[in-house]
Amino acid sequence: MKDANCGYCMRGELLDKFGIFICDLKVSSLILFKEQTKPGRCIVAYKDHVSEIVDISEEEMHLFMDDVAHAARAIHAAFHPDKVNYGAYGDTGCHLHMHLCPKYKDGDEWGGVFQMNPQKTFLTEAEYAEMIEKIKANL
Repeated sequence: MKDANCGYCMRGELLDKFGIFICDLKVSSLILFKEQTKPGRCIVAYKDHVSEIVDISEEEMHLFMDDVAHAARAIHAAFHPDKVNYGAYGDTGCHLHMHLCPKYKDGDEWGGVFQMNPQKTFLTEAEYAEMIEKIKANL
């Protein structure tokens, strides 16, 4: 099931506002978050428009978490963060997804909760493409 107003479901212009599609995983999509204050920040979005992890079967939940772990391994290998923070929100978007936010000891917000969208660091198309290639090379 898809929602015509959801960037994760429809991609295109709706997704382009905040992210760049990288690839499909087992039961989800991997998306590069355009705001890159934390280099390598991505989103893993479930394939269907459901709001909660309890809205999917236990098997699908395990596959979704496998996708999250697979993406996290690629982020670790590509960008060598000191820690990856995981955030599952969606008060307004209501599409099951998880933010994977690499944190660096010498970087912004170390020791605290990451800001949802600090609006500080945006890259060129070439820089985004380079990041995506690094992630794909480690998937």
